[in-house]
Amino acid sequence: MPNLSWNVQQWDEQYRWDLKGEEWSSSWGSSEAQWFGTLYPRLHRYLPAARILEIAPGFGRWTRYLLESCEDYTGIDLSAECVNACRETFKQFEKARFFKNDGLSLSDASGQYDFVFSFDSLVHADTEVFNSYIPAILKILTHDGVAFIHHSNFRDSGETSNVHHRSEDVSAAIVRGIVERNGGAVAVQETINWGSDRLIDCLTIFARGASQDQPVIFANDKFMDEASNTKLVIDRYSSRRRTTL
Repeated sequence: MPNLSWNVQQWDEQYRWDLKGEEWSSSWGSSEAQWFGTLYPRLHRYLPAARILEIAPGFGRWTRYLLESCEDYTGIDLSAECVNACRETFKQFEKARFFKNDGLSLSDASGQYDFVFSFDSLVHADTEVFNSYIPAILKILTHDGVAFIHHSNFRDSGETSNVHHRSEDVSAAIVRGIVERNGGAVAVQETINWGSDRLIDCLTIFARGASQDQPVIFANDKFMDEASNTKLVIDRYSSRRRTTL
């Protein structure tokens, strides 16, 4: 089971960042295709946002798109290698700051944020991490701010082979419970398949304060179809030479 020690060793000592994280978007063809084909349709109601916090940006696969949608950006990662890589890649952006943390604390995220984002990273985080991160996120969200977090649903998925190194003690229900116990409200939870027939992951959107509306909770076992369909379209259009109209 991935834990904090596993994550530090994996991303700072063992993993080779030769492709800078692009390898995890290969099913879509590229991170650009994944952003516009899968992520942005889910996020466009919340962007642009004045201040954005990204948790675990890695080598900045999504950071470049978030920077286009904010006035102020903070990235926090437990990997020193990732933090240093992002500082170098985005050094021309005065509005961007990157900090190394311990995998539990958001102490370097100063002030209030309109949008908190984490995708394809916290799937490896155990319940211990969410018990720390979620209260911290709720404290730093603005009144109208929202958080979008991609996390494991392995515990409730029925999957037995953990080839994608998902946290085995996290589920959609557990994350929802942590949000609600800390005074937040879940707006949407979408359980998804990822390289599996089972719903091993979840996308959760939550905000501060109680809500009069029931959360939208649904299962999407066609999530990976978005990857193949997006890649098909990109490949078809890319095969045509650019012409003058």
